[in-house]
Amino acid sequence: MVRIINRFLVLLFLLVVITSCSNDPQYELVIAHGRVIDPETKLDGIRYVGINTGTISQISQQPLRGLKTIDASGLVVAPGFIDVHSHTPTLLGQHVNLLDGVTTQLDLEAGSFPVSFYGEHFRDGAQINYGSSVGHWAVRTKVIEGIDMPYIFSGNKVLTMAGPTWMETATAEQIEQMRVLLNRGLDEGGLGIGVLLDYMTKAVSDAELRMLFEVASARDVPIYIHVRRGYTGDPAGLIEVIDLAVETGAPLFVCHITHNAMGSIGDWLAMIDEANLAGANITTETLSYAAGGTSISADVFRRRDWKGIFDISYEDVQWVATGEWLTKDTWDRYAEEQPTGMVNHHYVKEDWVETALQWPRMMVSTDALPAIDTSIPTNPNIAGTFSRVLGHYVRERKILSLQEGLAKLSLYQAQWMEQASPLFKKKGRIQLGADGDIVIFDPKTVAANAVYGDPYLQPTGIVHVLVAGEVVVKDSVRIEGISPGKKLLGSISP
Repeated sequence: MVRIINRFLVLLFLLVVITSCSNDPQYELVIAHGRVIDPETKLDGIRYVGINTGTISQISQQPLRGLKTIDASGLVVAPGFIDVHSHTPTLLGQHVNLLDGVTTQLDLEAGSFPVSFYGEHFRDGAQINYGSSVGHWAVRTKVIEGIDMPYIFSGNKVLTMAGPTWMETATAEQIEQMRVLLNRGLDEGGLGIGVLLDYMTKAVSDAELRMLFEVASARDVPIYIHVRRGYTGDPAGLIEVIDLAVETGAPLFVCHITHNAMGSIGDWLAMIDEANLAGANITTETLSYAAGGTSISADVFRRRDWKGIFDISYEDVQWVATGEWLTKDTWDRYAEEQPTGMVNHHYVKEDWVETALQWPRMMVSTDALPAIDTSIPTNPNIAGTFSRVLGHYVRERKILSLQEGLAKLSLYQAQWMEQASPLFKKKGRIQLGADGDIVIFDPKTVAANAVYGDPYLQPTGIVHVLVAGEVVVKDSVRIEGISPGKKLLGSISP
């Protein structure tokens, strides 16, 4: 009898232990009841997502237990958005990007050199992931002028696109010096090579441009190019880089194609399709806002017939710092007195953007201008690019499905960037083992509110944002005091 009682007590004890253990939380964070969308696997259903140590550890149709839980009922759970073309690695840029669902912010068009400098404003920690390409212009500045200007702004210095770097042709010896420094930048973790070709359109020779493609090909990393601009969609600049991509095999990324192709956007995309069918590796991006934004000292304004190229005049251009529409007199005064100032030039048509968005592998980016303080206006791209796609082009215009829209905001960027760094294999997805970079939004209300002249207005409907599994935006409010963001680097040579 005693033996039977002892066995019963042992079984009861084991049952209590098992029950107790089974009630212990299994995950640091659980996202419950959300409509989980993974653009790569085409998952679209109500799921529970369990996150441990910054990584998605479980995706289940059954409830999961966590130390913390986010109730995502009625909301979409999607990969955090990846901005591959941003010029605002600042605390304010980080803030407004996160409120728009961006979890990774990269400057791949301009880039930096040395790459170790990039992220100056994040030295005390970042809430967003960030990284840059190797900036050809910065390398060129060092070789031709002997000046170190590691990024488009550095401390109190702001880049002025004047001087020999932007106007003088390099010698054969200087081109080889650039080759060495570009490789050094890639060795240090640059995410490819960024080329502001249109800003030095007459300075860069065929030999120098070929060298850039040769380095990208030899290192098997992408080259990101703002192509030389012609009159109203002249494709000569595109053809130039396509030919080099085909010849060298370098992965080519054509920056903001809609703003260069203009009304010829369909023809430009067809050229890329044809080259890819022939074995090239070329992709591109578009913005979701229509105006272009850049420095008033840009080559196209300083030395070319910008009114003919863009088919606009002074009254179509805004001075970013004040939002005022310019005249010839105010243009001339600002160009003389504030050559580092920014302008928004309004020339892009809505149907051009819609054509671009419907290209199967199109990516969306901000091309956000530097933002330091809310008292100094910028363009609205910084605060509303991604929510605008979801609200305007997915829900209202219906030119994209929600699944397609999300792929263009995260997955395609991650897949392309895998060529630059293996880190991106874990981004842009809601899958087991993926990074916990996640945006949770309301598909019925998500919308951009930022507009030209009032660029920092927060979007509607971006509810929660996670970076590396940590909640950095909760109930549409950014949380202070945590820094889960990381600087993302390419493969670094030993």
